[in-house]
Amino acid sequence: MAELPFSDAEIEQLVVRFNAVMAKEQTDIPDLGGNATDDEVAATLQETAGDLSRDELTEEIENMNDEQQDALVALFWIGRGDSGPEEWEATKKLARQQHEGPVSVYLLGQPEVGEFLAEGLDKMLKFGVD
Repeated sequence: MAELPFSDAEIEQLVVRFNAVMAKEQTDIPDLGGNATDDEVAATLQETAGDLSRDELTEEIENMNDEQQDALVALFWIGRGDSGPEEWEATKKLARQQHEGPVSVYLLGQPEVGEFLAEGLDKMLKFGVD
């Protein structure tokens, strides 16, 4: 039986945080030219120097041990459809073999990372995990 090195709740929390970070834009629009109350909404969707959410998420992922990082990438790949839950151990091993650079950079570079992690977790739960 497959075993995840973290709880379902931890993955679900990561998904929420990934989605929050990925929803933000990296560009800054200096003059929105609209109503001041509308400007606040656009500003919340832009990353700012004081916004720690991306840095905190990066730090959390990079502080995970190798097994957890490999499992996170494997969940992402399973959610994306690159492999199935029955290939869990092989997918984790492949994640370790192909590991180049920070895992956080790889995952944050994937536009639908939150959705694929959630889908991967769902597939693993249906398959049966400890």
